[in-house]
Amino acid sequence: MTPRDTGAGAPATPAVRVRAEGGDVDEQALAYVRSKVDAALDRPGLPPVAGEVRVARAAAHHAEQPWSARAEIRVGGELLVVHAREASAHELGDRLQNRLRTHVERFCDRRDTSRRTAAPPPWRGGPSPQRQH
Repeated sequence: MTPRDTGAGAPATPAVRVRAEGGDVDEQALAYVRSKVDAALDRPGLPPVAGEVRVARAAAHHAEQPWSARAEIRVGGELLVVHAREASAHELGDRLQNRLRTHVERFCDRRDTSRRTAAPPPWRGGPSPQRQH
């Protein structure tokens, strides 16, 4: 079973491919997941993004959450890994978007140097005020 690639015509994040593992995933489900991944990674000032999202559907009909996705996306020099399992393709896309957005926001917060203080406080080894005797 060869994974199908649906990322050829998406202009927002062309380096992130959404693929199906197995033959039970239809094109509409992949397109929906692709739109959710694009929405999660659509943030101004984000470094180059590359990676892959693999979507699978369990063949067993009795599975509670047959849809699963694994995303391995490199944002700048950082690797974001996200897993999701849901009962339908739409719920899976929504969950994946939510988790990707959370990871991207954490990444951006860690990169944001304007949130850091110029020097650590005295109790963390920074400069201490001079005591006058």
